[in-house]
Amino acid sequence: MNRRNFIRTTGLSLAATLLYDKVFSDTGERITAIALPDRVTAIVDNQLVELSTAGDLCIYQDVAVNFEEAKGVLTVFIQAPGVSLSEVTLLWETSRSRNTVLNDQWERTYGDASWHQAKDGERFPWYFMEHSPAGTSGMSVKTNASSFCAWGLDNGQLSLTLDTRSGGNGVKLGNRKLKAAELVSITSKGDEAPFHTARKFMKLMCDKPRMPKQPVYGINDWYFSYGNNSSKLIMEHTRLIAPAAAGLKNRPFSMIDDGWFKTSPCGPEGKWTWGDDMITPNANFPDMKQLADDIRKEGMRPGLWTRPLSIKAGTKESLLLPNSSTRRSDMPVLDPSIPENLQTIKNYFKVYHQWGYEMVKFDYTSWDIFGKWGMQMTRDKAMTQSDWSMYDSSKTNAEIISGMYNAIREAAGEMYVIGCNTFSHLSAGLFELNRIGDDTSGNEWERTRKMGVNTLAFRGIHHGAFYAADADCVGVTTKVPWEKTIKWLELVAKSGTPLFISAEPEATKEAQLTSIKECFKLASQELPLGEPLDWMETQVPTKWKLNGKVETFDWQ
Repeated sequence: MNRRNFIRTTGLSLAATLLYDKVFSDTGERITAIALPDRVTAIVDNQLVELSTAGDLCIYQDVAVNFEEAKGVLTVFIQAPGVSLSEVTLLWETSRSRNTVLNDQWERTYGDASWHQAKDGERFPWYFMEHSPAGTSGMSVKTNASSFCAWGLDNGQLSLTLDTRSGGNGVKLGNRKLKAAELVSITSKGDEAPFHTARKFMKLMCDKPRMPKQPVYGINDWYFSYGNNSSKLIMEHTRLIAPAAAGLKNRPFSMIDDGWFKTSPCGPEGKWTWGDDMITPNANFPDMKQLADDIRKEGMRPGLWTRPLSIKAGTKESLLLPNSSTRRSDMPVLDPSIPENLQTIKNYFKVYHQWGYEMVKFDYTSWDIFGKWGMQMTRDKAMTQSDWSMYDSSKTNAEIISGMYNAIREAAGEMYVIGCNTFSHLSAGLFELNRIGDDTSGNEWERTRKMGVNTLAFRGIHHGAFYAADADCVGVTTKVPWEKTIKWLELVAKSGTPLFISAEPEATKEAQLTSIKECFKLASQELPLGEPLDWMETQVPTKWKLNGKVETFDWQ
């Protein structure tokens, strides 16, 4: 019986067919490694080709893919002189998995993460995990890869596609050798619970997370103001909630969200999310430096929202991403592959620092660059539409976005940075915090239940391994019953992850302030990560282990 038939008829788990234990003779250390692929294909000059394989080297004309293995890490290098290279796909012959798998997403999750039975055609951005009677395993690329990497299951084959496009077209690497990805894997030990294997796996992916010095918590005006804010409203919000943190050494943040800046005439009328230059405030915010000082005087730490790829009216067309019928976007945006634009973005962050802000939240990476949200990229099996390129077509999209993220990190200095709509694997190790899920709500309880609880349950495992994982705000508003809101408030506060509250003044009375004070005290401390105990059975876990105690939540 040949290998393909053996695999298909025995129905082994993916881990059993693709992973092997390697023992180092000098130390006795045992690690899990992933086998070399059975086949390698590529899209070269828009044509699908198959590379000839000889051990750790695969070749098609001048295109070469080679593998180097060291201490369980399988590194993929690519050379493609004189051609455009859109993607390289590694393929392994394996069983048709009947086991449950856990998915990730490109940027945020959208209430769509779960343990579920693997489906043919399914794609898993960055990593996936599998659970079977034999245990739990995982396969991934390490963070900060130079390509966008997605695993796939289809008709008895496991694939890993390394997307090397620049914009929607293939990258032109020239004579350089691209370190495209580093593959890592894990298998559980003994009867280890999947949650604990997952936590170890996250730490295996990121060599050095960048964490805030203390737990981050505080307030954010978005979920009651929705951009209709002002200096006056920000200070009313700050003065209302600041007493809830009285006596706490670790001080909370007061985040000013979208709405503070002069809007761009390039954007639709009446929309506050498009700033002209992201440093010019509107008439409702007469003095941003004074506002930061005022927040600090009330005992909170000032924070600010920004959209760095917004353009100033009159910006030269040569600095913009190309207008294309195949690339959806709400407005023209800066091309992040152009050094002049990176300097513009760095200048924004330097100004925020000069104003005295201690944390900056930046937004809209995937939408502004690719015209898609992460869930659309997964569904469409494409990061973006074809037939458009970045200015610098010699770098991959992953390299260009990492370049922008590194520029932000450098300019931010000691300010904390929180990403929103940022690519998770490219944010890890650079930013102190990351929004790990789509928006919760101050208007609809069902949205908070779907997005917030699901996000915390299935992506909380990133916390402390990649960054501080922000499952988004608790909206204390008149539109959502307090008896529902308090459940979400208490879960986040006890989970050990960042807590931000949007407290509408009209909805925040004595009972709410008492609960907020109790939850601020919890959120200001280092707590163990909350563990969803029933996450294998439901997308909205109800049973949680929080600081050593099992608690049950009714989310209906």
